[in-house]
Amino acid sequence: MPRLTLPCLALATSLLAACAGPQVAGVAPIDGVISGQCHTDMVRGAVGLAASDATIQRARVDSDSTEVQVVGGADTRTGGASTPVEATSGGSRLTIQTGRNNAITGMSCS
Repeated sequence: MPRLTLPCLALATSLLAACAGPQVAGVAPIDGVISGQCHTDMVRGAVGLAASDATIQRARVDSDSTEVQVVGGADTRTGGASTPVEATSGGSRLTIQTGRNNAITGMSCS
């Protein structure tokens, strides 16, 4: 019996480790510096995604913003379905508008 316990324990440990899933990398700028000058041109692809904490922080870092503000109630996407969201820049804050189901509907800098 003791000879069987050790292999079973090793197998159970490896199965539990496999179920843990991938680790999400920390949110840090690629060049290591956030300028504090907001630019939405690098985060326009986030429109339509769920406004989770990770997505919001990733958008803040990718836009070079030092602050982020989430504003609810915008039920329509900025622009039409075929119109891309306009890029804005200026200020240190990224403002993210959300709509139904907590989806990102637009972004701007201020």
